[in-house]
Order: sequence, then structure tokens, then C-alpha cells
Amino acid sequence: MAADEPTERQLRVMPWWLVLVGLLLAAALGWLVLGLLLTEADRATQPDTRATLRIDAIRTGLTVVAGTGGGLALLLAARRQWITERAQRHQESVAARDQAHRDRVQAHAESAAEVAQRHQDRQSGAAEHDAAERRLTELYTRAVELLGNDSAAVRLGGLHALERLGQDNPAQRPTIAAVLCAYLRMPAPDDEPRETEVRRTAQRVLTRHLRADGPAHWPEITLDLTGARLVDFDAAGCTLVDADFTGAVFTGVTSFAGATARGRLRLGATFGDVTFDDLTAEAEVVLDDARFDGQASFDRAVFTAGLSCRRCRFAGPTSFHRATFHQPTSFDATRFGDGSRFRQATFLGGLSMEHTEFAGYAGFRSVRFADLALFRWTVFAADACFEQARFEGAANFGRARFHGAGRFDGAQFGQPPQVDQARAAAGGGHAWPAGTTVERLDDEWLLLVDH
Repeated sequence: MAADEPTERQLRVMPWWLVLVGLLLAAALGWLVLGLLLTEADRATQPDTRATLRIDAIRTGLTVVAGTGGGLALLLAARRQWITERAQRHQESVAARDQAHRDRVQAHAESAAEVAQRHQDRQSGAAEHDAAERRLTELYTRAVELLGNDSAAVRLGGLHALERLGQDNPAQRPTIAAVLCAYLRMPAPDDEPRETEVRRTAQRVLTRHLRADGPAHWPEITLDLTGARLVDFDAAGCTLVDADFTGAVFTGVTSFAGATARGRLRLGATFGDVTFDDLTAEAEVVLDDARFDGQASFDRAVFTAGLSCRRCRFAGPTSFHRATFHQPTSFDATRFGDGSRFRQATFLGGLSMEHTEFAGYAGFRSVRFADLALFRWTVFAADACFEQARFEGAANFGRARFHGAGRFDGAQFGQPPQVDQARAAAGGGHAWPAGTTVERLDDEWLLLVDH
């Protein structure tokens, strides 16, 4: 019995002698009343009156006996009704308890069945997952084996198998990208056309899935191509996340035009002709120790987190036309072997070009320097054009060398530029900032002195 169900009081059976006692009491009460009334009737003086009174006494006695018996009968009927009602309540209570018990049993059975079904579903799901993982592992292993085959055609098949595997299984994409990068990092036979084609295909597989506007975009894929040899690498429009090309060798024409760099972009590599036009760099771009053997174009590039271009070598023409630098930028100890143009570029952070060498034309026409601009110990081997440039912060040309013409026509300075110990070739057609004092050192050199 449940703890919250009330305990019923035990029903006792009425003994038979209790009914007999009741009848005897009724008879005794009638006899007593009859005796009292007859005694009163005998006291009457008239015989007729006495007879009448005795008859009335007998009738009254019988009425008392009948009434008492009727009362007893009524009590017995009331008890019978109470017992019937109690039996009914007891039956209802038992039925309710039985129903509650059946409900509990049914709920327990349903719960047990649900638990069993969940367990079965988990086992089935685990079995399906294990089967899928085994199949995925087999496909991945087979594709990697194809990639290591001696036949170039088989290796191409392995590349496409890996690509298809990554397209169908997003969780495997970082691993597959890492495998492709590792393949490109491995040494390649020189001038092997078939291997070159395989590597071109591996490059295209990577870049195809790095274009955000493409139907097969793989987001948040990182590239580790340190020391890789890349041929005609085309990352135009790609999204590069923490890409590392340190020590890589780019041959042919390389393009990062319209690319977006998230996370640090490391480009301390060797390039032929390369284009970075319209590059959007949301993190720092590191070009330290890079070599550019051909043309290099950074037109309209936006460097949000700064550019580090220390000790770089630009052999061909270089252009930063209308490029924007939001953070401090460094070209320290960099050499520009051919003409370099920064026309209409904007340096919102500081610019440092200390110990930098411009072997060709250096064009800074209409450039805005919003912060400090350092050109100390900079060598301008040809003409240096700062016409219409705007220096809003301090400008320092201390110990710079102007072998060609130094042109500052229309340049604006927020404060007088520092030119201490700077030298310029005599008779070079210079146009110095207002207030600059020029002294002749000898027949070949002029000395610039701060005003």
C-alpha cells in the first residue's frame, strides 16, 4: 500500500447476542411501561373506567414495544446502508489503487522500452559511425597511396580523390589541405614536366577551395607552404588564413590580386613577377628577407595591421600606387633595384625606410605621411620625387644620400624636416623644402643642414 493512501479502520462483525439484547431491552421497556400504566389503571374507582384504562395501557405498552423494535430495526437498516457505502468506497479505492499500479507498471514498461530503444539507437549510431570512419580512413589511405605512386597520372588521380573526399567530408578538409601542402613542400625533380603538372594541379586544388565566392569554398583552411616550390601560383581572390610562405620559391607569374589575408601572412619568399593589387590584409603582412626578381605590384593594397618589409630585394619595377598602410610600416635595409613608385599612397602609421637603397627612381609624389616618416641613411641613387607630398608628422632625412635630383616641389610639412648631415650630388637640379640650408662640401657633394 502506498504511503500517501489512508489506512481504513477494520470493520468488526456485530455479534448475534447484541441483537438479542436489544430485543430483550425493547420487551423489558414495553413490560415496564405496561406495568406502570396498569397500576395507574387499577387505581380508578369506576369499573368501566378501569377497564378502559387497562385496555389503553396494554395498547400503549404494545406501542412502546413496537416503537422500540422499529427503532432497533431502523438502526440495523442504517448500519446495513453504512456498511454498503463503505464497501462501495472500499471497492472504488481498491480499483483506483489497482489502476494506479497498472499505470505505474505501464509507465515503467514504456520507460524501460524507451531506454532500450535509445541504447539500441546509440549502438546503431556508433556502428554506423565506426563503419563511416573505417570507410573514410580506407578512402583517405588509398588516396594518399595514389599520391605516392611513381606514375604522374596516378598521382593526379590521388589529388582528385583527396579533393572529392574533402568536398564530401568537411571535417577532413584541414587534414587534406595539410597533405597537399606537405606534397608541395617535398623536393621536386628539376624540369620534370609531368611532376610540374601534378604540382600545378595540387596548387589549383588548394586555391580553388580558398575563394570565398566559389561554390566549393572551404573556410578557415590554413596553408603551410614553407620552402615549397610553386609554379604560376594563382591565389587571386582567395581568403588566406595564417598562411606561411616563408622560404618558398615562386616561379613564373604569381598573383595574390584581390586576396584577403586573415591572421598573419608570411611572405619571406622568392618571387618572379608577382601581383598583390587590391590585397586586403586584416592582419600583419611579413615580407622580411623576400626577394622579388621580377615586377612587383601592390597597387591599391590595404594593410590594416601593418607591413614589415625589412631586408627585402626588389630587382624589377615596384609599385605601391594608392596603397594604404594603417599601422607602422617598415622598409628598413630594403633595396629597390629598379624604379619604385608610391604615388598617392597613404601611411596612416609611421614609416621607416632607414638604410634603404633606391637604385632606380624613387617616386613619392602626392603621398600622405600622417605620422613619423624616417628616411635616415637612405640612399637615393637616382631621382627622388616627393612633389606634392604631405608630411603631417615629423620627417627625418638625416644622413640620407641623394645621388640624383631631390624634388620636394609643393611638399607640405607639419613641422620643419630634419636633414642633418644629408648629402646631395652637386648640380642635380634639386628642389629642397623651404628653410633647408645647403652647403657645398666639394665639387661633387652638397651638405644639407637643419635650419
